[in-house]
Amino acid sequence: MKLHLNAALLGAAALALGGCATVVPPVEVTRFHNAVPGWAPGTRYAIATAPVDGPAAGMPSIEWNSYRTAVDQQLQRQGLVAAGSGDSAPLLVRIGFDRSERVSGGGNSPVSVGVGGSTGGYRSGVGLGVGFSFGGGPRRIYDLQLSVRIDDAASGNALWEGRAIAAVPAKAPAAQPSLAAAKLADALFKDFPGESGRTISVP
Repeated sequence: MKLHLNAALLGAAALALGGCATVVPPVEVTRFHNAVPGWAPGTRYAIATAPVDGPAAGMPSIEWNSYRTAVDQQLQRQGLVAAGSGDSAPLLVRIGFDRSERVSGGGNSPVSVGVGGSTGGYRSGVGLGVGFSFGGGPRRIYDLQLSVRIDDAASGNALWEGRAIAAVPAKAPAAQPSLAAAKLADALFKDFPGESGRTISVP
C-alpha cells in the first residue's frame, strides 16, 4: 500500500512540475483609439515593410516576419483585406517588436518574480515576468513586446494602436518566435478594438 502511495505521489509531482514548466504567464494588453474604428469589412490595408521602432527598426528579420504574419492573420479575422503588391490601401499598419533577456530566480525559492522593461512612453511600458526555479538555480526569461499601429494612410493619423507584453521562460516552447508572435497577436486583437486606455490581462 505504501509503495502504491509513493508512486502516486511521485506521479502527481511529475505532472505538477511538467505543467509548471510549460506555463506561459498572461499577456498584458493595452489599446488606444479615439473611437470605434469606422472602416467597413473588406477595407484594404498594407503592412509597412520595416519595423516601426525599437532596436530592430529598419532591419526586418525572420523573427519580425513571424510577428508580421501573426498580425496579418489577426487583421483578416477582423474582416480587413490585405492589399496586393503595389496596390493602394486606405489603412497602413505598422508593426514593432522587442525581445530582451534577463535572469530570474535562484536560491531556495521555487518561483521568482522579476520586473522587466522600461518606462518613459506608451511603447516602452513595464512588463511583469514570472520565472520557475525548481532546481534552485536561475532561469533565463524573455520579455517580449508586440506593438501595432493602424494609420489612416492618407493623413498619417493613428486610428488604433496597441501593445502586448509577456514574459516567457527561454526554454519554453512558447519562446519560439512563431509561437510567441501568435500568442501576443491573438491577445492584442482579442475583443478588438478593445477599451481605449485600459490595460487587461489575457490568459
